[in-house]
Amino acid sequence: MAIPLLEYAPSSQNARVAAYEVPGDEQPRIFSTDNLLSPTDMGNLIEAAYRQIFFHAFKSDRERFLESQLRNGQITVREFIRGLCLSNTFTKSFYNLNSNYRFVEHCVQKILGRDVYSEREKIAWSIVIATKGRAGFINDLINSQEYLDNFGDNIVPFQRRRVLPSGASELPFNIKSPRYEAYHRGKLGFPQIIWQTSVRRYTPPDKQAKAGDPSLFMGMARSISAQGNPPQRVSPYNIDYESKVPYRKR
Repeated sequence: MAIPLLEYAPSSQNARVAAYEVPGDEQPRIFSTDNLLSPTDMGNLIEAAYRQIFFHAFKSDRERFLESQLRNGQITVREFIRGLCLSNTFTKSFYNLNSNYRFVEHCVQKILGRDVYSEREKIAWSIVIATKGRAGFINDLINSQEYLDNFGDNIVPFQRRRVLPSGASELPFNIKSPRYEAYHRGKLGFPQIIWQTSVRRYTPPDKQAKAGDPSLFMGMARSISAQGNPPQRVSPYNIDYESKVPYRKR
């Protein structure tokens, strides 16, 4: 018998507040099958799904069978997201390299598009993993009312409401939550400290010297030897005056 989901109180996060700001560069682009105009749009939607779930998909990581089903209309975007979360790539890259608590954090960010509310929510979903397994946990997230209200069957999940009231923006999930947990990063030898023997300096373009600036000739001036032609130092005791004085020969 599966244990029911532990109750937790949703906190007032940025994602739960209605947006009133003017759309800009920080606003997420919504990919949906409702407004596809060409096959290229479908390709962009699939790439957006890979970025959301895998962050980056190599050629060997792509799920060709799921892509074919989505292109032919046999499955919805929600079923495509479910297949990516249950794939071997997602299992090896996230489930096997994190604890249940960290895996819950990854899945809530990628599937529901928000951060976890609290430690109590992490514990609640980790109990679901322990009782229903990884597939049961993924299914509960994708079938949840929160997912259906925000993304439905046709929208690729995205990080909801990144813009803060102060005008700043939240960090992307892939930067905020690294793929490897601290324990696994330590086993792999990360972070690696690299010492540089040379100091790198950066000069802004507006402060770089223009053509004709005297500072451009500083290197050439320093390369020229500053030593002139010093006078010869000759002692008067070493001069043979008799041989040096000219005389007339008869």
